[in-house]
Amino acid sequence: MVRETVLGNGLKVLIQEVHTAPLASVWCWYRVGSKDEGPGLTGVSHWCEHMNFKGTRNIPRDQVKGIIEKFGGSWNGYTWIDQTTYLETASKDSLDRMLFIEAERMDGCLYDPADCESERTVIISELQGGENDPEHLLDNEVTAAAFKVHPYRHPTIGWLSDLQTMTRDDLYGHYRKYYVPSNATLVVVGDIDPDATLRQVEQHFGGIAPGSVPARTMLIEPEQQAERRVVLRKPGTTAYWKASFHAPAFEDDAFFPLLVADAVLNGAAGLNIWSGGGVSRPQRSARLYRALVDNGLASAVSGSLMPTQHPFLYGINAAVAEGQSLAAIEEAVLTELDQLRRDGISADELTKVQAQLRARFVYDGASVTDIAHQIGYFETIASWRAYHSLRERLAAVTADQVQAAAQRYLAPSNRTIGWFESTAARRPGVDGGGQGPSV
Repeated sequence: MVRETVLGNGLKVLIQEVHTAPLASVWCWYRVGSKDEGPGLTGVSHWCEHMNFKGTRNIPRDQVKGIIEKFGGSWNGYTWIDQTTYLETASKDSLDRMLFIEAERMDGCLYDPADCESERTVIISELQGGENDPEHLLDNEVTAAAFKVHPYRHPTIGWLSDLQTMTRDDLYGHYRKYYVPSNATLVVVGDIDPDATLRQVEQHFGGIAPGSVPARTMLIEPEQQAERRVVLRKPGTTAYWKASFHAPAFEDDAFFPLLVADAVLNGAAGLNIWSGGGVSRPQRSARLYRALVDNGLASAVSGSLMPTQHPFLYGINAAVAEGQSLAAIEEAVLTELDQLRRDGISADELTKVQAQLRARFVYDGASVTDIAHQIGYFETIASWRAYHSLRERLAAVTADQVQAAAQRYLAPSNRTIGWFESTAARRPGVDGGGQGPSV
């Protein structure tokens, strides 16, 4: 079970023993993401994440990555709309080094002006690479069109004009505002002794000044009144169709009924946005797979409902099969959604997808790294205890609740539809980025 402690400076510490292997995983979470960025500063959280791998007062920049690699471990980090996080997983004997790195990252990053300028080039290149990926570009444009007010409308990487004008002082000010113990959660999972681990944490983090919990401005997105559309016409080899619907926040009672609806439409997906559970969706009997892929209209179809702090989006995506049309894809998808709203789901479908989702939740926590991620992720959007209530909330879902969620959230007036029309062949060898958190 998770042991929760709050240090005197406000740092929340969550520790869980898992003795399946002599490993430990450390994740340091900050409640700051792209939703916390003001005008002219879109992308600042992601840029700060990059800068925090560039060395600290006590770790030379060329040694940050090597410390963990010496122990045969792995490290990484990511930024998304609600959070920024960093991780190390390695042998339990390296726990003290992992804690040292995260304490240094919290309080000792340098933001050398030359490094800031160098990283500006890297991030702009990353943004432009994403724009060469039709699915990624369509996702950004549809999301921006779906939101009028809420900062979820901004891509995590930011808009180009902001990345071109942001200064070193902007970056460092953002770091000093949000990277404080009172805005952070440290998660340690593995083959560890909780008492000894807590003493190590206190040694490394206890002397860091608490800082102030950043003030938050809660912007509420107005209810969408009519369907919106985005049409992109660019070079590419494939056409893509997308629909995004305003969706409930994770803590809303409608979240799990809509998750079940997605499982009926697209096959069950887990709730680990980091690893994705490591297995593909069971799609063969899903409604949209049968309607689109089995009938030759699409080469792939998927859905996406992610747990977030504020109401975000539920997305459906399809890649148009060769010789087929965007209009045919749209007609088939909307027909299936109309049927779901009108007729709901059967008792057999509910039983099947609940079993599939329970299995996905197991996959989501298959390693000490995954367990630590899930504990910390849910703490940033709700509470770590929410991770342990997933099965209970899923079991309480009824077929009537699924139909009610479909009627409310999959309505025509609540959707933004995007088309990517391929105008010519793309240049060979051009890579694109993926969707999800920026790393």
